[in-house]
Amino acid sequence: MTIHWCGTGLSAIPGLRRLIENGREVTVWNRTVEKAQEAVGDLTDDIRAFSLDALAEALKPGDIAVSMLPGDLHVPVAKLCLEKGAHFVSSSYIAPEMKALDGAFKEAGLACVNEIGLDPGIDHLMAHWLVADYRASDAYDAGNKLSFRSYCGGVPKIANPFRYKFSWSPLGVLKALRSPSKSIKDGAPFDVSRPWDAISAYTAPLPTSETFEVYPNRDSIPFMEDYKFDADWDVDLFVRGTLRLNGWADAWSDVFAEVETLEGDAGDARLKEMSDQFWDENSYDDGEPDRVIMCVELKAETDGADAYHKTYVMDAWGDDRGTAMARLVSTPVSLAIDMVLDGKAPAGVTAATADPALIDTWMGHVNELAQHVAVVDHTA
Repeated sequence: MTIHWCGTGLSAIPGLRRLIENGREVTVWNRTVEKAQEAVGDLTDDIRAFSLDALAEALKPGDIAVSMLPGDLHVPVAKLCLEKGAHFVSSSYIAPEMKALDGAFKEAGLACVNEIGLDPGIDHLMAHWLVADYRASDAYDAGNKLSFRSYCGGVPKIANPFRYKFSWSPLGVLKALRSPSKSIKDGAPFDVSRPWDAISAYTAPLPTSETFEVYPNRDSIPFMEDYKFDADWDVDLFVRGTLRLNGWADAWSDVFAEVETLEGDAGDARLKEMSDQFWDENSYDDGEPDRVIMCVELKAETDGADAYHKTYVMDAWGDDRGTAMARLVSTPVSLAIDMVLDGKAPAGVTAATADPALIDTWMGHVNELAQHVAVVDHTA
């Protein structure tokens, strides 16, 4: 059973190296062989030039294909896996086209594991843990009013005037600014056209309390079912979003104003210009530490008083092991591959595991990857 790891970008390397160092049979694929050789050439010489045709030729029944490639290649690689009788793993969100493959993967008895990086990934594990902990607590009551927040952000460890730095092309971040979001606020759907229309302050319960700017992203609402919220629960707030350093909104105000006006091919060209400029001015220097903060919070109220209120927090930063972002994205991917190899992954299209034993094991790894991981009980 061979692991075909496709893509050796900055966020892929620690998990890939872990698998090879643990003696797993790994074939490494990348569009540029030289870049892959720089990343893992000291560990393996089984490095090949990626193409869908070449991967199709190599895939065998029972193998695992891992896509750390651009998002538009995840579904084509997953479809190849179905054709060849192989499993699939990716850290990315489950697109509708991927979800549509669920029946085929189940029928074939193959695993298609997604959303198992940092965000999405570790945040799912924390959310599953909190919901299970709440259900098992004396505070549980189906009539409680619930608030759920999940925020994650990669920020510079050493703040800069722009209040943000880039590990790779800024184009994806700029495009995301044009995306709407859906969440629950005051018990009702809360639709936002642009992130800057819904920026608020969030105080993270870190060892030294720290306030950040946060905003909702994507569509949070389907995750209520994913996190096993009962349909009849009274949900006052449910939001998954992005976390940024204080001062980010002010530093980016001109960016917001311009992005709002961009349309068509000319707008896309201008976004590319902005991306190139931001990369020149605000990319990480060699060895400069990044930082990743994650806070997943669940609160249940009875008659206006907190009956249950816990936050799962993580704070990590770059060190001699490399960037925090790379460790926290790719190591969970490698753990998902172990899960498939051990026969513990369900057939079909799935996201990060809700299995309590696996969550404990995986969060144990996260505790080693991050400098601070804790569950804060606000009612204690």
